[in-house]
Amino acid sequence: MKFKNIQLLRAFLLSFVLFSCSESEPEEPKGAYEQGILIMNEGNFGTNDGEIYHLDPATQALKSNVFEAENLRPFAGLLEDIVAAKGNLYLVSNTGKVEIVDAGTFKSIGAVSGGLDQPRSLEVVGSKLFISDYGPYDASYATPDSYVAVVDGLNGGLISKKIKVSNKPEDLFAFGKYIFVAGSEEGKVEIIDAEKEEVIKVLEVDGHPAQFFEFNGTVWLYSIDDEEVYFQTFHLDNLTKATTNALPVSNATGRIAIGNNNLFYLITSSGWPDYADGVARVSVLGPELDLDWMRGSGFYGIGYDRNRDEIYVANSNGFQSNGRITVFDKEGMEIRSFDVGRGPSGFLFYN
Repeated sequence: MKFKNIQLLRAFLLSFVLFSCSESEPEEPKGAYEQGILIMNEGNFGTNDGEIYHLDPATQALKSNVFEAENLRPFAGLLEDIVAAKGNLYLVSNTGKVEIVDAGTFKSIGAVSGGLDQPRSLEVVGSKLFISDYGPYDASYATPDSYVAVVDGLNGGLISKKIKVSNKPEDLFAFGKYIFVAGSEEGKVEIIDAEKEEVIKVLEVDGHPAQFFEFNGTVWLYSIDDEEVYFQTFHLDNLTKATTNALPVSNATGRIAIGNNNLFYLITSSGWPDYADGVARVSVLGPELDLDWMRGSGFYGIGYDRNRDEIYVANSNGFQSNGRITVFDKEGMEIRSFDVGRGPSGFLFYN
């Protein structure tokens, strides 16, 4: 089964800053897991052995199986996304649950485990959780009953409502009381009013929406199709689509990392039978378009440490064994590599 990029790392959407303090307030000490790099390992389908690793990039100390170590039980799911919000980390498992842990200690503080089918991502608005979910498969393995689930409570609880959306919703993005939903199968962005808990607007977009992010003060949507990728922006004052920039990157997987100097790093894969993977380096603001910046096989996730100008490429090893992370400098020269868990697919960088 193919999983979407753990966007995570949506952390880079907000420059990896999870919270800020005013100048008059002393900065609270960071917890053990609120610094360094969190590595998400999806886990293997059937064994449901998804887990989190923690890396200190200064010392290269790597801690495995963080959730199990701190909670004395396995995560027991397939990790799809990690979302940081209001001092919590939301671990989204597409095997039907969301585990909620304290961001500093990784101790469990709650869960959403009843009524979910195949959750993909999550957003927080006020005291509510909004969870995108494919819904159940029908007899032909379609997902006609996709939805966004609503939970009233930052620490989880019961689902209070399911908002019908287009097939296979992926990433979510919150702006004020509005939630943008990336409808990957039908090429739509649906906008939910978090107070009314209903879809108030549907926008047609190019390609298959994969991920939202903030860049240069603007909200962007990254979408893909077989021959091109699309970077689209929105007017937030009237909730309309603004611009589209199409680039000739074929076979993009939807996994993206934002580097420095307006550069984006996109994973591509030819799929069966060649399984030729690569990383394209592009810019939506300039002439950079290097379709063959890196070539290899098994590429499954990507992240960029903007403090150190280092690119992290995750290799799944075909899910036949544990995965491996290779770190490159900004010129693409290998710096180091190390083994991680099964199916590494995303990173959360704390700066």
